[in-house]
Amino acid sequence: MSNTTAPSPASSPAAPDPIRLTAFSHGGGCGCKIAPAVLTRLLANANLPLLPPDLLVGTETSDDAAVYRLNDQQAIIATTDFFTPIVDDPYDFGRIAATNALSDVYAMGGTPLFALALVGMPLGKIPEEAIRLILAGGQDVCKAAGIPIAGGHSIDTLEPIYGLVGIGLVHPDKVKRNNLARAGDVLILSKPLGVGMLSAALKKGTLSAEGYADMVRWTTKLNTPGIALSAMPEVHAMTDVTGFGLAGHLLEICRGSSLSAQVHFDAVPVIALAAEIAQGGTATGASARNWDGYGSSMVLPEGFAQWKQNLLSDPQTSGGLLIACAPEVAGHVLALLRAEDFGDAAVIGSLRVGAAQVHVR
Repeated sequence: MSNTTAPSPASSPAAPDPIRLTAFSHGGGCGCKIAPAVLTRLLANANLPLLPPDLLVGTETSDDAAVYRLNDQQAIIATTDFFTPIVDDPYDFGRIAATNALSDVYAMGGTPLFALALVGMPLGKIPEEAIRLILAGGQDVCKAAGIPIAGGHSIDTLEPIYGLVGIGLVHPDKVKRNNLARAGDVLILSKPLGVGMLSAALKKGTLSAEGYADMVRWTTKLNTPGIALSAMPEVHAMTDVTGFGLAGHLLEICRGSSLSAQVHFDAVPVIALAAEIAQGGTATGASARNWDGYGSSMVLPEGFAQWKQNLLSDPQTSGGLLIACAPEVAGHVLALLRAEDFGDAAVIGSLRVGAAQVHVR
């Protein structure tokens, strides 16, 4: 593993004439995911075939990737993720999309092996040099992860789309699923929330240069600690926080593990500028759609501020790892995260016996 982060924006190739990539898309990053309630309806009547015993992880718990056992020592992780632009800079868009796609491999406790590129571009509307920079951004992130982009597929589309198929490897006994949390586990979040808020400000043209740098810093930071966490049996469950927000992905852990969660909002790390933007009344459309899908399973205290609710459902692009672990190893997990420059990592709550709900304090 050569680095834990992709190259800084200062090292990016020379950009072509400015182009607003976000102007081509109706949504951006993981905020363009299909809303959870709609997705549930679409998949409700899906007839799943008989599953082979070597398919260790499939679609049953809305986990981050598929995992297929090859032998007693090796299992393949397969995932895919792609989206429309969350930023205007082509190189940064490529970096963010690639980092987000590889996150699912790390979230399962795996080590990436290689990737395939998924490219859809409105040819004739976006300069070829901009498309080359998008591809270069993805390539540089994969280089930082120590893997090649070994192929892919491209089509001519109405909106720019970029992402990866990520293939990884993990020991079958060290897979970190999202449905094996235990009562008494503590919850740790490795990255701060707020990327959706920053993205909304960027689309409005009100995001400062400092805010943009913060946004790119977190969205291009690879979730490499997932590899070391896979070796810890006391880490019982793990997922990454993406388009459904912290509340949605924590609720998936609760439903899969048949547990209830308690979250202390003041302990949740949040990007400072994103908190200011949220308090100013900004909320993404995806945040509202998320809450419509799972708000009935959220238990909020009386008088809970709307801006705090908006942050809990704020769609994260390339968000952090959400980790459920035994309380006695929480300090070790935090030390491991901070050693890899996840300095905002924090214990945000715990799991207990109860109905699959998220109780916020």
